[in-house]
Amino acid sequence: MTDAQTKPATVLLYSDDRTVREQVRLALGTKLAADLPEIEIREVATQPAVLWAMDAGGVDLVILDGEAAPAGGMGIAHQLKDEIADCPPVLLLVARVADAWLATWSKAEAVSPFPVDPVRLPTTAAELLRARLAEKAE
Repeated sequence: MTDAQTKPATVLLYSDDRTVREQVRLALGTKLAADLPEIEIREVATQPAVLWAMDAGGVDLVILDGEAAPAGGMGIAHQLKDEIADCPPVLLLVARVADAWLATWSKAEAVSPFPVDPVRLPTTAAELLRARLAEKAE
């Protein structure tokens, strides 16, 4: 195994709702796929906490609640993509299929629906994380 496979990958999870954070954490588990390292989930509940965590670095994947308030995940995603060089991939949780166009505006790489889908969410997260780790290995 390479160092990238043995060091845990860091997932930043933002939602103002602790039950959403719990659902995501349970759906993701500790390992997304056999070819990926274990994951460490850092949970935050406010926009300033997201920005602080991103400034601290070391984040490999960002999962944002598009329905969070007062700062929604779509706006935060847009801000991260505009302000952070080499921003990690962003996965947005959206409640309405009609919000998919907003996810495109936000520059998020992927969306996953509410309620949390325990199959789709980890699969999508694994795809994004796999691509990010491969990019970092180059």
